[in-house]
Amino acid sequence: MQPTRTLREFFKKGDVVLLLLCILASLMGLVLIYSGTRYMDALHSFPQKQAMFLCMGVAAYVWVSFIDIEYLMEKWWWVFLLLGLFVIALIYPFGEGGDSGNKSWVYLPIPGFPGFQPGEIAKLAYIVVLAWMINKERPKGLGRFSSIVKYVVLTGVFSGSLAVLSGDWGMVVVYLFIFVVMAWVAGVSKWWFLGVGTPMVGGVVFLWHFILPRTKYWDDYRIMRFRVVVEHWKGNNLDPRGHGWQQNQSLAAIGSGQITGMGYLNGTRTHSPSRETLPARHTDNIFAVCGEEFGMIGCCAVLLVLLLIILRCVWVSRRARSHMSAYIAMGIAGMLMIQTMINVAMTLYIGPVIGLTLPFISYGGSSTLTLFIAMGLVSGIKMRPLPSWLKDRSQL
Repeated sequence: MQPTRTLREFFKKGDVVLLLLCILASLMGLVLIYSGTRYMDALHSFPQKQAMFLCMGVAAYVWVSFIDIEYLMEKWWWVFLLLGLFVIALIYPFGEGGDSGNKSWVYLPIPGFPGFQPGEIAKLAYIVVLAWMINKERPKGLGRFSSIVKYVVLTGVFSGSLAVLSGDWGMVVVYLFIFVVMAWVAGVSKWWFLGVGTPMVGGVVFLWHFILPRTKYWDDYRIMRFRVVVEHWKGNNLDPRGHGWQQNQSLAAIGSGQITGMGYLNGTRTHSPSRETLPARHTDNIFAVCGEEFGMIGCCAVLLVLLLIILRCVWVSRRARSHMSAYIAMGIAGMLMIQTMINVAMTLYIGPVIGLTLPFISYGGSSTLTLFIAMGLVSGIKMRPLPSWLKDRSQL
């Protein structure tokens, strides 16, 4: 197919609205990344790198829009499964840690090959395989015990492998939330969620109040990340080792911006030469940069664009040609939703620091490409709607 003809077909059938929203969000992020990297010479090239990944992401979006994911999954579902697990397995020999202490990055011994986050890439494989599995179980009954076991085993293999090999529990939470969203949308009985969720919540509360305080793990840095948030809610100041230091800095930056912000490139903490003033300015705490320089108005604008992207995914899901396509679109919407919620909660000191970036806004090559590929899948679903005589989804 000729490039010109391909582009014409994309603009005619593809989801151009979603693409424009993604580009808008990425440009917002690029503006904030530029500001958040000015304080250190070693980071000055990051905006250019992010712009390059943005261009690659747009190209990937258009290309993936023409892929019929349902056709591929009918015969090659096991390839997606193995590829997703293989990418995660690369953490064992090649994984390296960052400031968070987990081995969430992989650097292959290939000259010039950039590092990437296996957890980000494997999310797409997990979503499409889970959607395929749910769709296959649908005629037999989604609420059967054997069906539930299959979903749980798949989720456990992906998230469990990631937890054991990398220790990236933030990404594990994303996988679990995607599972809940897709299972709920598919129609798994609410009694399964109540039957499993209630004991789990009760168990966590019991452990928190009666077991953990009597063990050596109560002062573990991972537990302290949650303890400082709970005490912060209560108005207490339990932070003997500075475990809430990052949230304090980000919250102070957001608060100092007030309604309209200090102005672009004028943020006091954003441009402080000390890394201690505001850590991870171009990644985890980029929302704090927005709050300091653009105020509440800027933060609301960023959240509005992200909300529109999520709602667009839901809109496409509601008009998908099949249940499987609908599950994929909703899984991607759930992925965006939980990452946005956790990142914003982290910067506002109402959630623990678990190392999740803000979609489209934070710096990251693998994250940017993964997001645009995911959005390309959604665009591809829109390109293949139900025929007019099959608008009643019950006929599928």
